[in-house]
Amino acid sequence: MAVAAAGGVGVTVDGERRLHVRRRGTGPEVVLVHGSVSDAAMTWAEQQPLERDWTLIYVDRPGYGEAAAPDVREDFALDAPLVAAALGDGAHLVGHSYGGVVALLAAAERPQAVQSLTLVEPAAFDVARRHPAVAALIEQRRELLATGPQDPEAYMREFARQVGVAAPPSPLSPSGLRGVRLARAARPAWEATIPLRLLRAARTPTLVVSGDHSRAYDAVCSTLVEALDAESATIPGAGHDAQKTGEPFNAALAAFLRSASSAG
Repeated sequence: MAVAAAGGVGVTVDGERRLHVRRRGTGPEVVLVHGSVSDAAMTWAEQQPLERDWTLIYVDRPGYGEAAAPDVREDFALDAPLVAAALGDGAHLVGHSYGGVVALLAAAERPQAVQSLTLVEPAAFDVARRHPAVAALIEQRRELLATGPQDPEAYMREFARQVGVAAPPSPLSPSGLRGVRLARAARPAWEATIPLRLLRAARTPTLVVSGDHSRAYDAVCSTLVEALDAESATIPGAGHDAQKTGEPFNAALAAFLRSASSAG
């Protein structure tokens, strides 16, 4: 594994997979991990005000944003070690959607380096796959991957409807088209086995954020809250993208990070 580059950190495994890391702000470090389709800049734009008190580490996972590369498949199992390495000597860790799965696995890999863990509607479907709404959503996603429209914009509209986000404007930007390609070829999030016992044993302060829009995501969030003895926050108004509410999300996150920092 190699680390390189001023202005960003490239983490490479077997010469193929690379993270791009952009650091902004001052204060304790907070690693932000985006989900599918959208890169770090698109996912975390509304969190910039937090840079006044925190060093935000914006991570582009392999294939996305500044880490764009041909023939890279989105895969939580391969991305988790990269994110774990990006924690350095210790940092707060925040993951959204598919990035929440990556964050959970990274936290399990290096629990001693995770000062706190925040999960924003994580796509950790395996923890609640017996819930009817979660089972139904998994089946919808399977069908979309197998038989969904070939046109990227039509595919993205259906994906957005299922997940609970606003469809992006048409025509899709080059980064949007790349995100759709990556999401279509990604290793499905429901294949991830989350090591709940290991994570609970680590006693890492954890916050689980729900957007209060989906029975399936609510079931995943409530299961994680109970399994990890986590705090919970409900932030409606932006569906699956709770972080895009801006100030309501930022206030909840900052309060949790301060609490976790003082507890540590």
